[in-house]
Amino acid sequence: MKFSHRLAPGAVLLLAAGLWEAAVRGLALPEYILPAPSQILTSFFDHFSMLAHHATITLAEILLGVLLATVAGMLLAVLIDRSEILARAIYPLLIGSQMVPVFAVAPVLMVWFGYGLWPKVAVAALIGFFPIAINAADGLRTTSADAVELFRSLDASRGQIFFRLRLPSSLPLLLSGIKVGATLAVVGATIGEWVGAKRGLGYLMVQSNARLQMALVFAAILALALLGLLLFTGLRILERRLLRWRTAEGGNRRGA
Repeated sequence: MKFSHRLAPGAVLLLAAGLWEAAVRGLALPEYILPAPSQILTSFFDHFSMLAHHATITLAEILLGVLLATVAGMLLAVLIDRSEILARAIYPLLIGSQMVPVFAVAPVLMVWFGYGLWPKVAVAALIGFFPIAINAADGLRTTSADAVELFRSLDASRGQIFFRLRLPSSLPLLLSGIKVGATLAVVGATIGEWVGAKRGLGYLMVQSNARLQMALVFAAILALALLGLLLFTGLRILERRLLRWRTAEGGNRRGA
């Protein structure tokens, strides 16, 4: 990627922050209505240790939620791939599940599991499950039929075909689904903390909002955005390492 392409998002962000700062200062808006970016950054660094503590809790909820969503999504994708009847029965239910607002489910999970870690993990997993399951199922279906027949002609077992052919070929779509699911899990964990929590960035946002500490609310939002970017970047690095064979294959084709 060219340096100018990397510089462009930062320039747009700085321009937006400058306009925001000028608007707040020009209109003399009080901090409890809309804080300026400079006030948000000051609050972020002044309360950094507290934000880091709550961010650690939220990150744990997000990571566990993504892990749970990935395992459940992959298992469901395998079932869908193995049976056309199951695929026709489950797909409409998966689509329908996305019509249920997460806010409607979160209070029920609080009743079932209490106000500890797991209700937030469950909300994060629920909201991240759909893209992972769909992409994993589509990825398994992209496996070349000729490649499967070749493996069978070499007397490969069903397990060998799955783990050495079908699963690797599904990785591009699966990893794309995990990246989308991870960003949604950030939203899910935050909603879970809004509904009922004693720790986490979502909890801190609710408490700060009740005290009209809007600069701290926006500082918590900034911390959430940084968490999401960190998670997405980590998954992109993992994706590049796991898909090195595709890059090498593409380079060999271009060289040929």
